[in-house]
Amino acid sequence: MPLWIGTSGWLYRHWRGRLYDGLPQSKWFDAYVEQFDTVELNVTFYRQPKPEVFDAWARRVPEGFLYAVKASRFLTHIKRLREPRQSVEILMEGASRLGPHLGPILVQLPPDLEVEVDRLDETLGEFPAGQRVVVEPRHKSWFTDEVFEVLRRHGAALCWADRRRPLTPEVETADWGYVRFHSGLASPRGCYREGELEAWVARLVRGWPSDADVFAFFNNDYHGCAPRDAGLFGLVAASAGLSPTRAPDPETLSVGYD
Repeated sequence: MPLWIGTSGWLYRHWRGRLYDGLPQSKWFDAYVEQFDTVELNVTFYRQPKPEVFDAWARRVPEGFLYAVKASRFLTHIKRLREPRQSVEILMEGASRLGPHLGPILVQLPPDLEVEVDRLDETLGEFPAGQRVVVEPRHKSWFTDEVFEVLRRHGAALCWADRRRPLTPEVETADWGYVRFHSGLASPRGCYREGELEAWVARLVRGWPSDADVFAFFNNDYHGCAPRDAGLFGLVAASAGLSPTRAPDPETLSVGYD
């Protein structure tokens, strides 16, 4: 199973002395790319970068590197999936400039947004054909057969999320997968235990065939947990026979309180 492992963003001051040992901030992204083959862009959730920023991101990564791009909060949290066409068009105008480095688009829904099947259907229909889109619902009312059928019809993935426990039903809605790790049970708070990650590898093996692409992003950035846990996940996955992309050696990365 091709397993794309990365983190949700890379610009974190508390990664100094860990992933970014002695480097100026201007070099952090280059250091990240030396260790990983994918990253989740979360800056796009807060604002749409200028076209030249997307162009620069495309130039600064090697062949085969993939960006996952988080959809704007204007679409998800302000408009709450209403009238999605313009928001999706603006997002894709920028994201498409990444060219072959464009991976999935993440549509993360607000935790207080209850199920709106028609809005979801309309939103997914605005994305270009062939564009991978993943949806992360955060209200339990979304976990219904009707929603799963809409996702399947559009070839969109249901995000499997974890926050100290799995939050999402193990339902496969696309021939590829997407997992987000928000917080584990280890110390310091938010880090993951090896046993937790082993359990997640087993879930992936149950969920998808051996040739399916699965993306896994660690969003537990505080205390330096994310890059260390991403590296540990890669080791655990490889030992189980999966094919993870590059990730740092967890033994070289410290975690803890700053």
